[in-house]
Amino acid sequence: MRIAIYAGSFDPPTNGHMWMIKKGLEIFDHLYVAIGSNPMKAYTFSVQERMELLANSLPSSERLTVAEFDNSFLVDYANSVGAQYILRGIRSSHDYEYERVMRHINADMAPEISTVFLMPPRDIAELSSSMVKGLIGPKGWQKTVSRYVPAPVFSALEESLAEPS
Repeated sequence: MRIAIYAGSFDPPTNGHMWMIKKGLEIFDHLYVAIGSNPMKAYTFSVQERMELLANSLPSSERLTVAEFDNSFLVDYANSVGAQYILRGIRSSHDYEYERVMRHINADMAPEISTVFLMPPRDIAELSSSMVKGLIGPKGWQKTVSRYVPAPVFSALEESLAEPS
């Protein structure tokens, strides 16, 4: 059985994340979507909220598990769930350089785990959670942001960022 991990902060989950998960399910027998926490980042949503947003944005599947991993190396988490692959997205040359280094470090720690890279289609190639968060605020932000995130995520963004009445 081919088991993979797709890890990220998913704050918020975007249509780019959804594309990666869909492709991951086409390639692997089981996909873990692992939400990590970085104490250096300020998050819009808690880990539990991000797990719920992902669960509400994805079709139910026995081949998909949304989980949290914290305070461990990704390869250690992968080994703990029996994953042989790490799934990563490459949107730009900057992503490539970072992911290339991480692939080698992960291989040093766990040579039995392979990293698989996917490149998203052009229409979502520049999409990131940071970009989405950066679009929020100016008048009419809702129309723009709604194009880049699943409907449950958009609703949660509207709710959490609603202007006081």
